[in-house]
Amino acid sequence: MRITVEDSILVNIDFQDKLIPHMFNADELKKKTIGLIKGIKALQVPMLTTQQYTRGLGFTDAEISAALGAENPEELSFIEKSTFSCLDCDEFRTALEKSGKRNVIIAGIEGHVCVLQTIVDLKSAGYNPIPVLDCISSRKETDYLNGIKRYTAENVTPTCFESILFELCRTSKNPVFKEISSIVK
Repeated sequence: MRITVEDSILVNIDFQDKLIPHMFNADELKKKTIGLIKGIKALQVPMLTTQQYTRGLGFTDAEISAALGAENPEELSFIEKSTFSCLDCDEFRTALEKSGKRNVIIAGIEGHVCVLQTIVDLKSAGYNPIPVLDCISSRKETDYLNGIKRYTAENVTPTCFESILFELCRTSKNPVFKEISSIVK
């Protein structure tokens, strides 16, 4: 199945400042996620961002918030959730349904909990979840790898941020091709 700009949305799951430092590859995770967000913005693909229990886990990381267009994390538009699966959150489900998009590109943490449960529920609801593996992490690498095994068992095909950006771009004649090329370098 070809993933297109017209039928895609990016979901950023729980990239919160009290969680990211504990991820097994935090620096690389942030770098690739910021690149993904910048490319998605250039391609004009819509995005949804969630935060899990903001009061306890903080706001979305400042650098990721900046890439999303917020001058500071407290100004970022996000969906507050207490559920592990984003689809169990009514506000998220409504926003996703309203978008009309079927391809749900996924970045977030933790890969074996909130990301996994969201992927399973999206698949069950008829969406095409697309986990971007270099923009997903867990505290422990073994948990992250177990999450990937489960994605595959659920017949979900993962990708990486460079691959999804070029697939959405489709051609070197796309007006944002040069911008995408510079982002992935």
